[in-house]
Amino acid sequence: MAGDGGPVTLRGIAERLGLHVSTVSRVLNGPTGEQGRAASGETARRIRDLAEELGYRPNPHATSLRTRRSNLIGVLFPRLSEIVVATIYEGVEEEATLRGLSAFVTNTHDDPATQRRRIQMVLGRRVDGLVIGDAHLDGAALADPALDGTSFVLVNRRTDAGHLSVTCDDRLGGRLVAEHFLSLGHRRVAVVAGEPFASTGTDRTTGFTDRYREAGLPVSDHRVRHCRFDTSGGHGAAVALLSGPDRPTAIFAVNDLAAIGTIGAARDLGLRLGEDLALAGFNDTPLAAELPVPLTSVRSPMAEQGRRAVQLLLRRIAGETVASETLTPRLVVRASSGAPIGTSLR
Repeated sequence: MAGDGGPVTLRGIAERLGLHVSTVSRVLNGPTGEQGRAASGETARRIRDLAEELGYRPNPHATSLRTRRSNLIGVLFPRLSEIVVATIYEGVEEEATLRGLSAFVTNTHDDPATQRRRIQMVLGRRVDGLVIGDAHLDGAALADPALDGTSFVLVNRRTDAGHLSVTCDDRLGGRLVAEHFLSLGHRRVAVVAGEPFASTGTDRTTGFTDRYREAGLPVSDHRVRHCRFDTSGGHGAAVALLSGPDRPTAIFAVNDLAAIGTIGAARDLGLRLGEDLALAGFNDTPLAAELPVPLTSVRSPMAEQGRRAVQLLLRRIAGETVASETLTPRLVVRASSGAPIGTSLR
């Protein structure tokens, strides 16, 4: 066993303690509920203490053969380098680890062909299920027959087909920004709207424009600019919005990276943030509060989305009836949205 340099085995632990190997196996490797019933509290403690002392590690391949589960979750995201995606994945990994599972992530770059290839690759790893964070509204990549019989949950994005998902209430988030701008007196507003294929940008934009329409101030189409979810996309969209003769006094950027690009555009055009232009972003990433002019942003429960997605996935794998979940955002007001019209904002 441990003393001869070989691997620590269940049988070796059982012999040391004078127990049957099946009892040791159930305590150390059984399903969570079975572990608690496998032996008396004192016996289970002795087993775990000796296993820790000897450095016992379960054999995942043997466990997989026995339970027909890999205890592995595949995760698909557009780009793990993006802070929002990375934060959601932290939640996925934390919850998976807590449940005794492993997670691995692959990037799809929001490209449908790459999405399909990555799905095939992930399924080839014999995962128990998938957490998918790169869904497009049309859900085209999710129609892959290879997914038939495999449990999956969407995170951060939803589809028009209504696949099981955990998302922030993006429409409410956009509405919160609109309420804030309206309270400041902004009538000429615009949206840096992100990619039209992603529910995040579409729903946030819809929530914002719906509230302005209800106020009798519909936002015209030319004041909604779609772009990539990054700083360069936000910069280009904002330049187009701010260069006309009737520029908006306030802009809602549907994520913080696009908002930072908008800040750069305002700087290039000689506009003062919070004075000549009010600006709000979305997600309230850590950078938002540390900018030279702190950014007003909608705080979304990023890591919590990841945790809840794993919880929902495991319930689906267990055969439970589950429904999509929508988590509540809140607006964090900072200097970038400025003061009410008629005070310091031109």
